[in-house]
Amino acid sequence: MLQLVLDWFSAPAPAKESPSLAAPAPVMPAAPEPVVQAPALALADALAPAHFAHPRANRAISFAHARVHYEFRRGQRRTIGFAVGADGLTVSAPRWTPLHEVEAALREKQRWIVTKLGEARARHQRLEANRIEWREGATLPFLGEPVMLVLDPRQRHGRGGAVLDTVADALPGVPRLTLHIGLPHTASPEQLRDTAQAWLMRQARRIFTARLDHFAPQLEVRWQRLSLSSAGTRWGSASADGSIRLNWRLIHFREPIIDYVVVHELAHLREMNHSPRFWRHVESVLPDYAARRGALKEEAVPRW
Repeated sequence: MLQLVLDWFSAPAPAKESPSLAAPAPVMPAAPEPVVQAPALALADALAPAHFAHPRANRAISFAHARVHYEFRRGQRRTIGFAVGADGLTVSAPRWTPLHEVEAALREKQRWIVTKLGEARARHQRLEANRIEWREGATLPFLGEPVMLVLDPRQRHGRGGAVLDTVADALPGVPRLTLHIGLPHTASPEQLRDTAQAWLMRQARRIFTARLDHFAPQLEVRWQRLSLSSAGTRWGSASADGSIRLNWRLIHFREPIIDYVVVHELAHLREMNHSPRFWRHVESVLPDYAARRGALKEEAVPRW
């Protein structure tokens, strides 16, 4: 069954080429992370070379402004390839390629490597800063707006265990939305997390279904089934049989961003590829899709 996926960390840009030396496989736009403003550094720190270390590093290389410890693999491939992920840089090469050629390829791509490693580090720091503390009074984003968690034993579990309330006269700096969780004040962080997640997933299914129904007629397609995904690196996928999978964590984002992912997946029911024709289908419904895709790249998923 033919299926296309929408990844978090590798947004496609039709006019750009992949920095890998290997021919790139088509990928869906990724969830991306925001650019983090670096704090002011002492002069000595600013002049010191950056240091990046993969936890499974078995080789290292020094560039002009960075020292990179990377994981090196050999395998049955025809070209040298680079991948920067959460752990750092991984380099793959054919079994017969001499090490001096690998290092020459690394130096040729050193600007791209150091830039991507810096972005990955900033992404990790942002994710850690967005970690949710599962306690009463904590906040989490819902449709782009902060929601305060309130333990409220009066809420019956028969109503879903949680009820969203709006405070019309909230004080400045205080969220206007509160989520009343039907748990006792002695509830554990895990109980609070699980109840809040269950509520978010119900809202995700309701809202995603409504947006699919809204956009499908505009694209002249019919979707058959919606599944919620918890994938760590994909926003969504579409199958030729009309099945749509969307990551429930999209419910943290504003509706224009959710709509971009929904339209992206529905457009694959017209074109199971990323050809110019595919992007024309997306643009016919969302003329500003490029701005929305950029906004998706800048979003940070809360750390659960």
